[in-house]
Amino acid sequence: MRRTAVLGSAGTLIAGTLVAGAIAAPAANADSRHLRDAESIGVAVAAARAAQTGIDWQDCPADWGLEKPIQCGWVSVPVDYAKPNGKKIKIAVDRIKSTGTPAERQGALLYNPGGPGGSGLRFPRRVTTNNKIWANAAKAYDFVGFDPRGVGHSAPISCVDPTEFVKGPKADPVPDSEADKRAQRKLAAEYAKGCAEKSGDMLPFMTTPNTARDLDVVRAALGENKLNFVGVSYGTYLGAVYGTLFPTHVRRMVLDSVVNPSTRNIWYEANLGQDVAFEGRLTDWMTWVAQNDATYHLGDTLAEVRQQWTTLRAAAKKAPLGGKVGPAELIGFFQNAPYYDSMWAPVAEAWSAYAAGDPQPLIDNAAADLTDTAGNIASENGNAVYTAVECADAPWPTSWKKWDRDNSRLHQKYPFMTWANAWMNLPCATWSGPSVRPTVVTTNKGLPPVLITQSERDAATPYEGAVELHKRFKGSRLITEKDAGSHGITNLVNPCLNTKVEAYLLTGQLDAKDQTCAPHAAPQP
Repeated sequence: MRRTAVLGSAGTLIAGTLVAGAIAAPAANADSRHLRDAESIGVAVAAARAAQTGIDWQDCPADWGLEKPIQCGWVSVPVDYAKPNGKKIKIAVDRIKSTGTPAERQGALLYNPGGPGGSGLRFPRRVTTNNKIWANAAKAYDFVGFDPRGVGHSAPISCVDPTEFVKGPKADPVPDSEADKRAQRKLAAEYAKGCAEKSGDMLPFMTTPNTARDLDVVRAALGENKLNFVGVSYGTYLGAVYGTLFPTHVRRMVLDSVVNPSTRNIWYEANLGQDVAFEGRLTDWMTWVAQNDATYHLGDTLAEVRQQWTTLRAAAKKAPLGGKVGPAELIGFFQNAPYYDSMWAPVAEAWSAYAAGDPQPLIDNAAADLTDTAGNIASENGNAVYTAVECADAPWPTSWKKWDRDNSRLHQKYPFMTWANAWMNLPCATWSGPSVRPTVVTTNKGLPPVLITQSERDAATPYEGAVELHKRFKGSRLITEKDAGSHGITNLVNPCLNTKVEAYLLTGQLDAKDQTCAPHAAPQP
């Protein structure tokens, strides 16, 4: 999962957990079993209503950027599933009908791209843009996307003014002094306060289990008895929680680039694990840049390329590029390379231009565009949802000494993302909303075999997460893309992987044992 820069830094995405140290208080004093029972009844009530009401499909609003024949609609869900007759919000959904014959159609396939805070509404565009990887699946399924609660067109939440959120240059996330740390802590506390002031009514209900319940109501509104689902990044955690809560409602489920679902990992520890993995994948990319020095001229050894990064970072700290791009903004742009192989060349090209005397490509890519009102609103909203869900999903350490100790230690060996990630997640230390205990992801009766896909060197969701989920979901199969590290591998051209995912979606077929695929084609300079 991924988010970028907030507060005084540029952060990334996915996760965090809970370890020793002071933690935020659990959500409520009431018996949690009673609450779960009430929520189970509430989601059944909401789903029954949705099945009866259905979805009134219409042409999508013009400003949603979804061309015909994609259609859009709404599904009403309770804010609080323990009170299904209470306040409602509407979940925005879209679909494109299956392209095959009536005999080929197998139902609806729902998609979540990650986050928390990502919109899935562009999923049906895989048909309108003729995405060949998904062409055969599109014959069998209606492709259905949705904005999760709080996201985009689904009762969006907000924490700060979007223009202020994106404006740079922000402070260097790597602190030079205790005063720098105090300033970042102040920003994090102010951000948490802003979330409470602007979106406080929604914060207690911005949890992954509630989003999973919404997913079940959407399933019912579509007229589907069982769910077909593809989840990427945070979408794998959403899928894992859904599979735990609604095992008999699952038909086919593909979980790609997996968040470690261990309760110990959600969410504080997951962020620390990311910091380590990002450093490793950054090294992979910089090694590739060195191997292609004839193209980029940034050094023909890893050490030389690293030094170029150090030099660039220092220069931007001393005098932000174009007055807009400091170290925080550079991290926000450069982290794209460890995320996605498709970004190796574009990031290297902009960096190479800077080294050759032209800083404009770096400025254009890394600086905020204050004229992009819609984009900045979406960016701020995405970060608000990311923060709200992770803060609400689990207790967080409230002791600054713990945060300081853990991140200072990690920064010594893994400096690229550590402090940026810490500041991004620090609002959870002073979060005013309640938190719940993480769902214990497990195989409950009726869960069918699930397909898990993962690259070996994924930075955002390290490989261990796929192994952990594979253990917890009995009968699942794990496909490993060996010697690779891109995030979201079901969207890449790799015939070994693509054919296995397609076969599962179309027939339910899984290999008799776990499989390993060679890596997809290496990026070209």
